[in-house]
Amino acid sequence: MNELTMNVNWLAVGIGTVLSFMLGWLWYSQKVFGKKWAEGSGIELTDSSAMPVVPLIFQLLATFLLAWLIAITATHDALLTAILILLTVACFVAANSMFVNKSTTAITIEVGFVLAMGVVMIAVHAFI
Repeated sequence: MNELTMNVNWLAVGIGTVLSFMLGWLWYSQKVFGKKWAEGSGIELTDSSAMPVVPLIFQLLATFLLAWLIAITATHDALLTAILILLTVACFVAANSMFVNKSTTAITIEVGFVLAMGVVMIAVHAFI
């Protein structure tokens, strides 16, 4: 258990989590990819739509866990492991989206977001 917490840069984990979560707000906003993603996912976004609390909590938890994984790989100088983790998560996201028949555009947006989060998290660890 010690290897999961020893020398982890918790400041970078926190900043990476917050920045990546905020990136999600922008990424899925109607001004960026939100409209195309919603169309390809078979859902309708409206300005008055209430944000779904439970999925947001799980997204925040997943974002934190991914930031923590990136921190562990940064602690052990294992950038390629971090990249492998990101590619694995992206493939799971793509496969799940394919099972529910999302469009290629929606899948690309979702996979792109996972990869963008990883880039943000790795960059935060590189600079903090």
